[in-house]
Amino acid sequence: MTRSVAELEAAGVAFVEATVVRCAAPTSAVTGDRAVVFGDGTIDGFVGGSCADQTVRLQALRALETGEPVLLKIRPGAEDGPADEDGAVVVNNPCLSGGALELFLQPHLPPPRVAVAGDSPVARALAELAGPLGFAARTSATAREGDFAAVVASLGHGDAEAVRAGLEAGCEYVGLVASRVRGAAVLSELRGAGVDDALLARVRTPAGLDIHARTHAEIALAILAELVAVRRGPRAVPEGVPPAAGATPRTAVDPVCGMTVVVDADTPVAGGEAFCCTGCRDAWLARAG
Repeated sequence: MTRSVAELEAAGVAFVEATVVRCAAPTSAVTGDRAVVFGDGTIDGFVGGSCADQTVRLQALRALETGEPVLLKIRPGAEDGPADEDGAVVVNNPCLSGGALELFLQPHLPPPRVAVAGDSPVARALAELAGPLGFAARTSATAREGDFAAVVASLGHGDAEAVRAGLEAGCEYVGLVASRVRGAAVLSELRGAGVDDALLARVRTPAGLDIHARTHAEIALAILAELVAVRRGPRAVPEGVPPAAGATPRTAVDPVCGMTVVVDADTPVAGGEAFCCTGCRDAWLARAG
């Protein structure tokens, strides 16, 4: 691997660490071989060669999507085996030459970013409490693409602009700290400026779960509780927003060997078909020609 796990985590990169924990001959991998798989399917490192890479890539991208670690067992053969075994994902790979591999796939996801507009006491309390709950908050900030949430705690100073920035950035959560009357006025202002009602319906105001909060810290706690609920629930990003790393990969079935492969810029293709390796592509072309 060209970059260490610590370097990637410090850079806020989403990736899966793949480690070979067991292998049976014949295989080109050895126990302890490692690689990282990025959100675009790129593999940096070695875990068994091109055919094994396809299976590792697919399962790693699925692990990025779920955020859950996976024990992956790759076995030779074309016949389907059990989908899982003792909590492991089992995949039969027709391209393996007789060996078998077991890998542990550990996803590393950067903490969800929260843009907190304003420098009010609520904004500062939220930023202080966010870290222990696994969020990366920045205050006096408007949302940008890739942010998980936009919390507007500017208390009347540019509220509408900050809410609109959160909606346009595609944040899964957009919350406005305001009374119901003030919140309705901000939404009305945005509606008059041409913001669609379907988007405005996503704005949570007053922001936070109803825990009868009174103090600044209690209000921040209520908002963070709502953020946790959204993070653990189904994604709510509207159509048209670019997918984040970990989005469901596009797959195809190799018409030669039957392997499921991830279709990306590096996937061998021909005649509208996708292949696990150039060998299968060449065999298909020879058969078709």
